[in-house]
Amino acid sequence: MTEAAERLILPEAIRAEIIAHARDHAPRECCGVIAGKNGELTQLHRLTNTEPGNTRYRFDDEEFYKRYWEIENQGDELLVVYHSHPETVAYPSQTDVAFAFWPEAVYLICSLEYPEAPVIRGYRIVDGAIAEVAVE
Repeated sequence: MTEAAERLILPEAIRAEIIAHARDHAPRECCGVIAGKNGELTQLHRLTNTEPGNTRYRFDDEEFYKRYWEIENQGDELLVVYHSHPETVAYPSQTDVAFAFWPEAVYLICSLEYPEAPVIRGYRIVDGAIAEVAVE
C-alpha cells in the first residue's frame, strides 16, 4: 500500500455517526456531508439518498443546497462528502468517480462488507484521479 500524501482527523463521534447512518440505511447506501473550519470536522449532516436500489447515492438537491448554504452562512466549509458501500469495499466505484463534483472535499466511504467490522477510507477525487487520504 502506498502512503497517503494527506490525512484527515476523523473525530470518534463523527466516525460513530457515519457507521450508524450506514447501518440505519443498509442495504441501501447512505450519504451526507461534514462541515468544519480549517480542516477540523465539526458538523455531520445526514442527507437523503434519492437513488433507488442498493448501489448508488444521490443527494436530494433541495436538501443539499439548504445544508450547503447553512454551512457557508455559519462561516464553515464543506470538507467531506460521505456515503456507504453496504456490501462492497471502501473504494470509489466508477459512478462515485463520475459524480465527484467537489474536488476540494475528501470523499469518505464506509464499507459494511463485514458489518461487524465497518471500514472507513478517504479519497480525493479530482478529474477522475483517485488519491487516498489517511483517515485517523
